[in-house]
Amino acid sequence: MASNRALKVADRIKEVVAGALETRVKDPRLGFITLTDVRVTGDLQQASIFYTVLGDEIERAATAAALESAKKMLRAEVGHTLGLRITPSIEFFEDGLAETASAMNDLMAEVRARDAELAKLREGAKPAGEADPYKVRD
Repeated sequence: MASNRALKVADRIKEVVAGALETRVKDPRLGFITLTDVRVTGDLQQASIFYTVLGDEIERAATAAALESAKKMLRAEVGHTLGLRITPSIEFFEDGLAETASAMNDLMAEVRARDAELAKLREGAKPAGEADPYKVRD
């Protein structure tokens, strides 16, 4: 489990990077990006930043390239703002949350369709044996 300090540093890194992406990064390749999570190692030397991008595969690839080219500037901004003894290295990872949620929605729709099909089959169904399958003693 991450320490309280690491969690606070991760939250602060998320704020700083989001602000820098909004105001300082002027790369036209940068798409509509949302930072979803930041995870920092216990020694505060590495930060993993997870993001999602609205758009197709081409826009996601362009945003990944823009983030990669802005990585040094963003790390400098984090170091300047946080004032830590060692500025954490930054890695960007595309968050698969949107694709996972979409796949889950597709699976749920398929389950609903199969349930509806089964309910239709059940409507006209009759028991295979007698109406009362239990033996009654007289």
